Amino acid sequence: MTEPRVLLEIDDLHKSFGGTEVLRGVTLRVRAKEVIILIGPSGSGKSTLLRCINRLEEPTRGRIRVDGVEITERRVDLNHVRRHIGMVFQSFNLYPHLTALGNVTLALRKVLRMSRPEAEARGRLMLEHVGLSEKVDARPSELSGGQQQRVAIARALALEPKLMLFDEPTSALDPELVGGVLRVMRDLREEGMTMIVVTHEMSFARDAGDRVLFMDGGEILDEGPPATMFRDPAHPRTREFLGRILHRAAGGA
Repeated sequence: MTEPRVLLEIDDLHKSFGGTEVLRGVTLRVRAKEVIILIGPSGSGKSTLLRCINRLEEPTRGRIRVDGVEITERRVDLNHVRRHIGMVFQSFNLYPHLTALGNVTLALRKVLRMSRPEAEARGRLMLEHVGLSEKVDARPSELSGGQQQRVAIARALALEPKLMLFDEPTSALDPELVGGVLRVMRDLREEGMTMIVVTHEMSFARDAGDRVLFMDGGEILDEGPPATMFRDPAHPRTREFLGRILHRAAGGA
């Protein structure tokens, strides 16, 4: 049985803001259907890495290829690139004046130039996919945080991306609302969606991740399957970080 193709290639990626180097030579390969979990302290470069992958941030140096297309090439069509890379943020970024269906279908009509009936048919399907078929006409103010985040996931999925990026998708949610969002993400994993997830949800990392990558100081310092990373990580900074996170999750001071 052949291994899935390499979908994402990152080579020697650097990103600086002024005199501060936030990414320092990140190199990464992600295969199709693989779920990568990115962990590390605040300020380690995780979110910046995701934003460079979909070109919300312009890399200072380095190369990114998605499904064989170099998206860091100067003349690349960024709208075309972003159609294939879905991103879900910590904040939901929904349009408050649009319904759930309106939020999901906006890009379908404006970017893909779908007719309204065609876009609404796909939008309803996507909302059903995330368990919100009864909320198509609700505005964001009428939805819980978890429901808003699921609308944001449906909006990203509607464009049929090859790769999904999740930047702390549950960190702004009340604890009782986290489970619904993680269930949708687990379903996506079962369906074979390629995902890179920045999260502090360690149970999700253990259960759903194929590889866990530890970032600190703008570099990937450690990586491995979840069982290895949580039991016996190679790098002392990983051990320190996970020890602190797991101690806090267990109710320690």
